Amino acid sequence: MDNAAQTSRATWQHGGVTSATHSTLFPPVPDTADAVLDGLDPEQREVATALHGPVCVLAGAGTGKTRAITHRIAYGVRSGILPPAGVMAVTFTNRAAAEMRGRLRELGVGSVHARTFHAAALSQLQHFWPMAVGGQHPPRLLDRKVQLVAEAAARGGLRLDRNELRDVTGEIEWAKVTQTVPADYPAAVAKSHREPPRDPAEIAQIYRTYEQLKQDRVVIDFEDVLLLMVGVLQYREDIAQRVRSQYQHFVVDEYQDVSPLQQRLLDLWLGDRDTLCVVGDASQTIYSFTGATPDHLLDFRTRHPSATVVKLVRDYRSTPQVVHLANGLLNQASGRAAEHRLELISQRPTGPEPVYTEYGDEPAEAEGVARRIRDLIRSGVPAGEIAVLYRINAQSEIYEQALADLDVPYQMRGAERFFERPEVREAKTALSGARLAGRNDALLDDAEDLPSQVRAVLGTKGWTAAPPKGSGAVRDRWESLAAIVRLAEDYAKAKPGATLSDLVAELQARADAQHAPTVQGVTLASLHAAKGLEWDAVFLVGLTEGMLPITYAKTDEQIEEERRLLYVGVTRARVHLGLSWSLSRSPGGRAHRRPSHFLNGLRPGSGSRARAAVGGTGGIERGPAAAKRVRRGPVLCRVCGKTLTEAGEMKLMRCEDCPSDMDEALYERLRDWRAEQARELGMPPYVVFTDKTLMAIAEAVPASGPELAVISGVGARKLNRFGTDVLAICAGEEPGGVDEAGS
Repeated sequence: MDNAAQTSRATWQHGGVTSATHSTLFPPVPDTADAVLDGLDPEQREVATALHGPVCVLAGAGTGKTRAITHRIAYGVRSGILPPAGVMAVTFTNRAAAEMRGRLRELGVGSVHARTFHAAALSQLQHFWPMAVGGQHPPRLLDRKVQLVAEAAARGGLRLDRNELRDVTGEIEWAKVTQTVPADYPAAVAKSHREPPRDPAEIAQIYRTYEQLKQDRVVIDFEDVLLLMVGVLQYREDIAQRVRSQYQHFVVDEYQDVSPLQQRLLDLWLGDRDTLCVVGDASQTIYSFTGATPDHLLDFRTRHPSATVVKLVRDYRSTPQVVHLANGLLNQASGRAAEHRLELISQRPTGPEPVYTEYGDEPAEAEGVARRIRDLIRSGVPAGEIAVLYRINAQSEIYEQALADLDVPYQMRGAERFFERPEVREAKTALSGARLAGRNDALLDDAEDLPSQVRAVLGTKGWTAAPPKGSGAVRDRWESLAAIVRLAEDYAKAKPGATLSDLVAELQARADAQHAPTVQGVTLASLHAAKGLEWDAVFLVGLTEGMLPITYAKTDEQIEEERRLLYVGVTRARVHLGLSWSLSRSPGGRAHRRPSHFLNGLRPGSGSRARAAVGGTGGIERGPAAAKRVRRGPVLCRVCGKTLTEAGEMKLMRCEDCPSDMDEALYERLRDWRAEQARELGMPPYVVFTDKTLMAIAEAVPASGPELAVISGVGARKLNRFGTDVLAICAGEEPGGVDEAGS
């Protein structure tokens, strides 16, 4: 591993990185209250010791805000100023709440409540429901509201496709957190300049029917939890007083993401007190589509004139090169949030410059990024410390394919939770069983230490010392089990003499907190899903006009939020940062795209105002396939001559409805060969070649490498790896198997 990557492991002591890189997993609990302050920088120490009155912490990306506020809570409790049961720390995600609980536990104050807004409100609602309404339990919480939204639409004679259904559900959520009733929805949309997925009157109708269906079936959704608790506290003063007597001090993380409804709940929790500490950064406001607004953060000093305000600007996460780019992005920003931007100061050693790369088309971009990732892994950067971030989830597929082509493991951010995976549940059961069996278990006879015992048990569940080739379900299962093995190794180092029983208890505690061990795969995630995370290396891809800023960002504020989204992406990187874009969607497509104007004045060869012209990249590195592919003309249907625009048609080199001259027998032989390759490599068949690519091969029947190479979906990598086999099959000969030299 390079020095910069090693340094990133140590910086948590001052900056506070995420638990995934917290290499000293079990530090000793501080002996005294003053010891809690050890290692804090002057500004973090100021936060930790500001225990009275309203406090506002303006914390830039990577400045250790979670460290500062958890040490503030711990110092207050350990010094006897804050009662542990009287402190409520609230944030927005289960992961963030779990991390906060873990840090508080490490500081010796594990009894402090750290929850999401929804979890805190639900707990209170369940407790006070009998007193407020009568009956033992509140209505059942709706598991999947999208199904009820679909039914509400159908009752009104409206048919929604999957994407519309998701978007309409999001609109209903926005309306509820902004406290907008169905009748007022059209006017609220017009006032906020939102672009709803359907006519506002239709959405209002769906919203109205949805609410009626919930009432008829006696169910509530997550937004109702907040609304109902607001109602209880607002109209039942006795209950409000009981809540306020329980919680005297509140800490709110990510305060720039508070919605009007959450702010109303917070006000009711507080009553007329000002025992509040908020932490946020207006430059990281990226969830306005959900109703979040930075106004509460920006207006905090107006509402609380006596507030203590502390700014955290020492960036412990990123190198000076990454921080310089992040600051440059914000220096070009406008609007109210930009007026309160924080100029970060990197505390890291110098690192490599961000790399800007232009490609001819999206497949070339994906292949180029995948090669860079492979090279980083070979240089010592762990796959789990690398991320590819994009604007929308639809962009992920091509990167999944490119990484799989190079046998680079990856994981999708937002996929199934670690402790809910079947193989993880099986592993926990097996380890628990081995714990109960003790030394009578033959599996453990030769396993003298904890890691060896875990390897022995998980070896029966699919873990091996070397990972399987390729990707897919087999590799995913192995990665999960390998993460548990690595956790056992770390646990044994931190706690010599630890037993299998201790590890099983640790796994259960982590499952309860959703504190998953690191899975060693490259992370693929949207920019929104990456908020709050960080990696040694980050690749920001698809940075073109129309994608970032997204095409439906019309108003100045919407465009500025897109800039902030890019800022969030940049500040996820510790050391290595790549930014890339492609000039066309598909090979042979017209090079009509332009790099995002957010990069103007930042990337080499770009002006601060003029938008970059295609080809005018100056000092920008060009992807290896860019020039060759851009010079190709449009792809024409070989049957009717029509210009093709859809990726599937371009692979076939004909319109979908034009007659096919495919050799059916050859197509079946290719499918059989692909299935065998997939089994040998432990990957899904489509990763070898998609059906469309096999059809194109069966139609073209290539007789040479160059003829095969021009078929979309083959590419240099697959030509080297599978070309000999494919050409042999096309010639009616037997394939020779996987070409390992080409891998």
